[in-house]
Amino acid sequence: MTSTDQRDDIAFAPPGVTWHSVSPRLGTVRTLLCAIWLGIPLVGVLVLAIAVGGWTWILPAALALVLIWALWLVPRQVRAMSYAEREDDFLFRKGVMFRSLVVVPYGRMQYVDVSKGPLAQRFRIATLQLHTASASTDASVPGLAPEEAARLRDRLTARGEARLAGL
Repeated sequence: MTSTDQRDDIAFAPPGVTWHSVSPRLGTVRTLLCAIWLGIPLVGVLVLAIAVGGWTWILPAALALVLIWALWLVPRQVRAMSYAEREDDFLFRKGVMFRSLVVVPYGRMQYVDVSKGPLAQRFRIATLQLHTASASTDASVPGLAPEEAARLRDRLTARGEARLAGL
């Protein structure tokens, strides 16, 4: 590993931080959504290609490639998501090729909420949303077990209130 690679790793993985992964069930949900959103149009253009023939076979082939690529990419994206709590801030990182690390200081948090839609509820996952005064430092952590999301909501809210009281 070169020194540039080491500096890059430190930028996205500060030393001494314990990272927690999101639930692998998030991968199942996202894979299912890809299959629905790309699979149904694939069937439609496949029927069109069968009926018309000729160059129209390019459409189902292209859509099938996009579907295969998405199904390959989703598990990698989910494995790259993780979060950490430090003494003064909350960290969330994601991305394999295009990586990002969001650091939310507890004293800047305005409120924390937990949400889940019908599909997330079926697969027992929730999304934790941290809101700050600046939209650029908001963080959304998808794919948490509902119990973990509730625990984090209560803990982060308490830490935020404690930091605000100290100002």
